[in-house]
Amino acid sequence: MVTDTVPPAPDRAPDVEDHFSAPALRRDLWVDHYLPHWTTPERSRARYSLDGEAGLRLLIERDQLDWRPEDAPLRVSNLQTGVFSGPLGSERGTHRHRPDGLGVRTPTLERLLWAPASGRFEVTVSASVDEGCMLAVWLVGVENSSPEQSGEICVFEIDATAIGPSSTAVRSGIKAHGDPALVTEMVEAVLPIDASRPHTWTVVWGPAGTVIACEGVVVMSSSAAPDYPMLLMVDLFEVGPPSNDAAAYPKEARIHSFRGWNGPV
Repeated sequence: MVTDTVPPAPDRAPDVEDHFSAPALRRDLWVDHYLPHWTTPERSRARYSLDGEAGLRLLIERDQLDWRPEDAPLRVSNLQTGVFSGPLGSERGTHRHRPDGLGVRTPTLERLLWAPASGRFEVTVSASVDEGCMLAVWLVGVENSSPEQSGEICVFEIDATAIGPSSTAVRSGIKAHGDPALVTEMVEAVLPIDASRPHTWTVVWGPAGTVIACEGVVVMSSSAAPDYPMLLMVDLFEVGPPSNDAAAYPKEARIHSFRGWNGPV
């Protein structure tokens, strides 16, 4: 699916949809922990608020712990559409993205709330401009059937320092990780947007390949695509030591809406 155009949306209602207008997070769609099996609950738990405005505020707060002590300084608030891990001490679990021997510290029961092997989704977000922050959206292989089913569709990674009033630099593409059938294909692009304002990203993936677009404009396309269950992750990171300035917190990004179709579409 190497293309310069985004395939049209299906002429049916989405299989999942969330505008974050409810007073509480939808537990039938979202897990509010970042890869909880590789760490402990007090470190993986997201900070966020539903403030009655446009969407959900992902937050990094001053007292937030590093995701793992070994990765310090790194704090993250994340929503993801499922969880899976092997037993305590094993190396089985979703998104073994580190080469230095991740091990299960908190075994998690398998819950696949939205994890299609192909499909389409649209997510509208406002990225963070707070110092040290990065907003990212990824699809990652669940790895529940095989650790080789570990590929990633990196919808975008946006550093706060890359956002300007009329342009934003992004990283986008496919990461093979442990999938021998994939080759890492990443691009760096400068888009004519202010990513701190709401923008809609679209991903279509399936047997024909992968398309990643922002506001209907293709950012990256490939003839390759993972072909196994994938979780969606929306992550706000703070990289670096916490600021000594209490007024710098909370740091935030916003998820305005999400909708997805199970594929192929």
